[in-house]
Amino acid sequence: MKIRRKSRFAPEVFTQSLNDIMFFLMLFFLIISTMVNPNVIKLMLPKASAAQQMQKKQTTLSVDAEKNYFLDKEPVSKEQLESALSAAFAGIQEKTVILQVDQSITVQDLVDVLAIGAKLDIKMVMAVKK
Repeated sequence: MKIRRKSRFAPEVFTQSLNDIMFFLMLFFLIISTMVNPNVIKLMLPKASAAQQMQKKQTTLSVDAEKNYFLDKEPVSKEQLESALSAAFAGIQEKTVILQVDQSITVQDLVDVLAIGAKLDIKMVMAVKK
């Protein structure tokens, strides 16, 4: 006497939860990508005991150890710095620059940059590590 099964079992992959997992992964990567600061140049900033937080979007001027100038990650020569700053703030009332200077830069180089900012009536805020 042969006993037969009435139906065969077919292997099946359940993919209902895969949609939820993919949605959460996509949401996670979207949130993380907005946290990344695109305006980053690796510098060794000087230390300070208190730091002031800025809430508005400003222009960033970075000076690295080799005295290379970057205005919002765009390289600018020291001779063209004044014209680049005036072009960046054309028609803007509140002129603010976040100054990121490497700790090995001399004071005279810092004073030269601050003099350009004073000439153009630009408020300069120095970024430091806490």
